[in-house]
Amino acid sequence: MSVLDDLQRRAAAQPAHIVLSEGHDPRIVAAAIRAVTAGLGTITLVGDTNAVTAALHEAGGQPSDHLRVADPVADPRKAEIAHGFFEHRQHKGVTLEKAETLTENPLVFAAMLVRMGYADGTVGGAVATTSDTVRAALQVIGKASDAALVSSFFLMVLPDNHPSGRRAMIFSDSGLVIDPNADDLAAIAVQSAASCQALMAETPKVALLSFSTKGSARHANVTKVTDATTILAEQHPDLDADGELQFDAAFVPDVGGSKAAGSSVAGHANVMIFPNLDAGNIGYKIAQRIGGCTAIGPILQGLAKPANDLSRGCTADDVLHMIAVTALQSAARQETT
Repeated sequence: MSVLDDLQRRAAAQPAHIVLSEGHDPRIVAAAIRAVTAGLGTITLVGDTNAVTAALHEAGGQPSDHLRVADPVADPRKAEIAHGFFEHRQHKGVTLEKAETLTENPLVFAAMLVRMGYADGTVGGAVATTSDTVRAALQVIGKASDAALVSSFFLMVLPDNHPSGRRAMIFSDSGLVIDPNADDLAAIAVQSAASCQALMAETPKVALLSFSTKGSARHANVTKVTDATTILAEQHPDLDADGELQFDAAFVPDVGGSKAAGSSVAGHANVMIFPNLDAGNIGYKIAQRIGGCTAIGPILQGLAKPANDLSRGCTADDVLHMIAVTALQSAARQETT
């Protein structure tokens, strides 16, 4: 069974209610119908009722108990949701009148459904920009109380029968935190290890990446990575993590054995922690475009409840995968609370 098929299988075993904030888009509608058919749970499509219903009919579907339509302008919960947003954001100067207007935005409305417990997670970004999608998640759902920060990762699915024998990896942070310090890197590593367990069902082996392996170069950028590794060892001694490691030392057993002898992570890492967003973003795109990996993300981690972003060039398959990811994140979050 492929990694993506396994994601859907495990998500279907723990069905969730996922809100899609761009319910009029044909890709979103097609994925929603497939998600319900696959038993992933309940899907709510947010948008103008007439537009969403027309898109559903065009795709051969119709509203049902598990495939719902919610119009931010006409929803019977509109006043409740506006008041909830007002209470949440009044310290930022938001009035009730302003809250009534802002919650008519599908991104905000969808996030409020999650915040107020009407749904388990939300997905957007097929039409909206990443900045707008992430901003809504951060402002409405917010950071989890036990998280040091909100970060992101890509689930990198390797081509079938890859010579390494790997099926998937976590690349983090490749989409959000621009220049993490040592404490940030350690927090990102902890979050990414949990994401590895939730999505890949594997024991995480975390590599903190650098242009140096075990002192082969000296620079402040290397020191940041070694400091993060020390923090991890002190605060999370049970986490199998090591650094600083070059990518080849982290990924290739022979190279890892040569450059970092005795390391349980070197050559076997399935979670790659990049030192900054430059490296992470470039790295995942190289793996995707040259290495043939399927990149799912950016997936957010560290939020109080799941909310995820899509690429505006996404396909219905991409949306379906992200629904499954969001459902699994919700299940994992519930297990730890």
